[in-house]
Amino acid sequence: MTDVPPASAADHHILVGRPEAHPGVMVIRFNRPEKKNAITAAMYRHMTAALDEANADDKVRAVAFLGTPGCFSAGNDMGDFLAHALSGSTEPPAAAIFIKALALAEKPLLSGVDGLAIGIGTTLNLHCDLTVASARSLFKTPFVDLGLVPEAASSLLAPRLIGHQRAFALLVAGEGMTASDAHQAGLIWKLAEPDAVESETLALASGLARKPPEALRIARDLVRGPRSAVLARMDEELAHFSKRLGSAEARAAFEAFMRR
Repeated sequence: MTDVPPASAADHHILVGRPEAHPGVMVIRFNRPEKKNAITAAMYRHMTAALDEANADDKVRAVAFLGTPGCFSAGNDMGDFLAHALSGSTEPPAAAIFIKALALAEKPLLSGVDGLAIGIGTTLNLHCDLTVASARSLFKTPFVDLGLVPEAASSLLAPRLIGHQRAFALLVAGEGMTASDAHQAGLIWKLAEPDAVESETLALASGLARKPPEALRIARDLVRGPRSAVLARMDEELAHFSKRLGSAEARAAFEAFMRR
């Protein structure tokens, strides 16, 4: 795989490449296994740049998100989040910009999940057109436990996809969802053995990359529907999320998490 040179040392935690064996496919890989692929602001910025590049390059026909063995992503880096909460910054967080880039992606998005998929590690998959997961994967969103609210338009997309009660259990109650349950619910497309998740995901991406691109784009847009409602819900969630980040509840939850 030919990797895009990292823009900074932190961006070594995100590897962007185009596998020679899979023409037309861009891979965005979480590569911070020592921190369970927890995502920092720099990592969000690198992924956003990659999605913008994919939109602009006709040679890219599909984008696949991958993690490392046993871990897709543990979600936001809590130290990063706590620093943002205490900074008082009024700038949109890098995570929010990345989330909108997901909604505005013009090429099919796929994900290959093996192991932990926490927070954005779960909600990212709601924007993917096809997800392959191993049986040992766990989907979990502890937003409310951290004094926060759902993000990435998950409060809109999850009930549509998996129904109200499953979405409530996942997003509000913070209940984990096994890969088997996620498959049955329709959150993921296919189950695979851990060592086959990547190859299965890239095979699906390659299949899409070989299809007539304009027909693929129109068909995808028809299936996904208008993006306006998704973008509006993202803005609504972000307004609540931003307020919650500065709340006493969230600060106490973050600090308790950091003391573990």
